[in-house]
Amino acid sequence: MTNFIDAPKLKTLIRGVGQSGAELALLDVREAGQFGADHMLHAVPCPYSILETCVFLLVPRKSARVVLIDAADGTAQKAASRMAAMGYTNILILRGGNAAWAAAGFEVFQGVNVPSKAFGEVVEHDADTPRIPAEELNDMMTRGENIVIVDGRTPAEHNRMSIPGGISMPNAEMIYRIHDLAPDPETTVVVNCAGRTRSIIGAQALINAGVPNKVVALKAGTMGWTLAGFELENGSTLRYPNKMSDECAAKAAEYAAELMRVFDLPSVDRNTLSSWQADDTRTVFLLDVRAIEEFTAGHLPGSAHAPGGQLVQATDEWCGIWGARVVLVDSAPCARAAITGHWLKQMGWDVHVLDGGLTEAEGRQIGMPPSPDAGATDLPLLSAAELFNSIEAGSVLVVDVDKSMDYRDEHLPGAVWCPRSRIDQLQVPADLRVVLYSEHETRARLAAIDLAEIIDTSVAVLEGGREAWRGAKLPVEATPNLPPDADCIDYLFWVSRRHMGSQDAALAYLEWEENLPAQIFADGDARFTIMSR
Repeated sequence: MTNFIDAPKLKTLIRGVGQSGAELALLDVREAGQFGADHMLHAVPCPYSILETCVFLLVPRKSARVVLIDAADGTAQKAASRMAAMGYTNILILRGGNAAWAAAGFEVFQGVNVPSKAFGEVVEHDADTPRIPAEELNDMMTRGENIVIVDGRTPAEHNRMSIPGGISMPNAEMIYRIHDLAPDPETTVVVNCAGRTRSIIGAQALINAGVPNKVVALKAGTMGWTLAGFELENGSTLRYPNKMSDECAAKAAEYAAELMRVFDLPSVDRNTLSSWQADDTRTVFLLDVRAIEEFTAGHLPGSAHAPGGQLVQATDEWCGIWGARVVLVDSAPCARAAITGHWLKQMGWDVHVLDGGLTEAEGRQIGMPPSPDAGATDLPLLSAAELFNSIEAGSVLVVDVDKSMDYRDEHLPGAVWCPRSRIDQLQVPADLRVVLYSEHETRARLAAIDLAEIIDTSVAVLEGGREAWRGAKLPVEATPNLPPDADCIDYLFWVSRRHMGSQDAALAYLEWEENLPAQIFADGDARFTIMSR
């Protein structure tokens, strides 16, 4: 039986989170474009298209209270059925979907990672984080001043576009590695990202840790740089040194201890952690904040990789239960856990650092954790060659269930695009077999299960997905304007276009970020507490 909850009652539940250990997961099961257009503050994106692959990470405790949000189109009911089959026992559906929340007079937000983005803006306002415009940085560079530019984003983002001469150093690595990049206290450290959040958070973290250098954030990041008329660098591989000096390690330990002390960041021992993990009334997110290379070389079983800078930037991509405990795992001196944890605490999370960090003596899991079983099915699989022959014979309807932009760029000949959430709207000729495919097969398997339940026609999946088709060097098509923009419910155009040379899009995005705090305060459900040294 489907259980519904009305918007006012849900508002009351949200305001009770954290009281006596109360927890709540708000999962928005619409596609990414729909979510980004408008959503609740603490809603976490969990698109129905990939529900089974992401819900285990977002909601690891199956008895947790979960509220599903959709467009009042039945997607939440489908998601509830799938989750119940996976063992989730406490599921509610927001009656009327996201629109009902707005109709009740409650705030809805555009964009993605809204709590993290808004938090960055509040930090800048309350801490008065120093910042400089692109023009001033360019003048400093031209004069050859004693500066170092560090990019707080991921290495991949840095590689795509960066400030000339900038060095990739994700935010969680800042206090851990800054001494080797700026050993002279007279060196000015400039922190940048693509826009505002990670520039602010990275710069303020260095200040909070007591780094002696002058530290500033680059106002508006790479977008501000291009808006000022300067050229970005593409393909940069500059990054922090892999090997850390002894002096840098000592400084990192000093900075970590300072953050833990000043911001009263608690640690947790292994016995207590074990008791928490055994408690079925509270959720524990065990998150390893180290670099991916360190994580794959060996990590605690049951931990998820969540590089610290990204965890602060996009907390809702890892933590789907508001009110849960968060335990951060790092190697000694736990500088990355300290910098990450002191921010999460100020965001309102119940966060602890694993005492002493990882030790060599502990049993570790190598590589990435196994992916959850995402829709095991006995539906038939077709090889790339078999599907090609069927296409040539005109005996199949080929359906691409991947992302709409991927379909535009490359799809199988004659394939139609249809996301899983709309698979029940697919028009299937009675005389054709249906073959679904996606990049790595998983999405297709999930959609195929849904489709096979509602049609009598034979349903199959392309074995190995688009990867296998590409590997067989079979032909593909491109349709730059199909599906039309209005049908691309999985893509948020206004966010993506800011990096495509559109000055208007960049300015609109920056204005959106700067206006978030006012909307956050109007909503009233954020738990931000900005602390200072």
